Amino acid sequence: MTDVRLTSPRPRWTVITVVVFLHLGALLALSPAYFSWSAVGVALFLHWLTIGLGISLGFHRLATHRSFKTVKWLEYFFILCGTLAGQGAVKGWVGYHRMHHLFADRTGDPHDSTQGFWWSHISWLMHEVPSHSELHRFTQDIAHDSFYQFCHKHYIALQIALAVLLYGLGGMPFVVWGIFARLFVGFHSTCFVNSACHTFGYRNYAVNDRSTNCWWAALLTFGEGWHNNHHAYQASAQFGKRWWEVDLIWLTIRLLEKLKLAKNVKTAHLVEY
Repeated sequence: MTDVRLTSPRPRWTVITVVVFLHLGALLALSPAYFSWSAVGVALFLHWLTIGLGISLGFHRLATHRSFKTVKWLEYFFILCGTLAGQGAVKGWVGYHRMHHLFADRTGDPHDSTQGFWWSHISWLMHEVPSHSELHRFTQDIAHDSFYQFCHKHYIALQIALAVLLYGLGGMPFVVWGIFARLFVGFHSTCFVNSACHTFGYRNYAVNDRSTNCWWAALLTFGEGWHNNHHAYQASAQFGKRWWEVDLIWLTIRLLEKLKLAKNVKTAHLVEY
């Protein structure tokens, strides 16, 4: 394995440009000209759809860790929702996260928290680390799936299509809130799992990394913030362990199981190391 943490990683100017554009667009939400309660409602609904069902359930617990199985059409729906979260192409998301678990907080972890809060939060995304050839080794199980390939290739076009749809439904307020403000909140909510959940909070398990449980990160991400629990039992579909550790995505998976739409659901006692 080549050392993926470079001494002087090269900036990814395309990513930097998109991130700056996103943040500038999110500032439009502060203008009364683009405010409406219906637009806020659309943003909240899409946050749940893309971050909750898309990133937490689809990209993370289903595609990355295979914590449960579901029918293909539903799996593809969750992957589409995750693609619309605007956090990069699906193979990159899955590959980076698998690398994170394999090399957590040491050389080889793309967002190693020992390199500082800013690096683990967002700076790692804006630099060339790791190479695409290294990344491919971690995504061979999804690399040849035609739907994953479609979402991976067209994730920007799909976001633009969503923006066009929102504009047709509610004009610029729907675009400002449903695209820019929603992407801003969703992007940083997920990034806080990499940064805040390796810095703040408490630990239920003595694992060999800096992962923590952070309640407010869990609130923003529908349960992802119980990160120390997740690092202790990576294959488990259940992140919340104690009664107050509310994990809405785990409850969603349990509902899917009762509806016979989820099977082989893994929990902590099923995990082997």
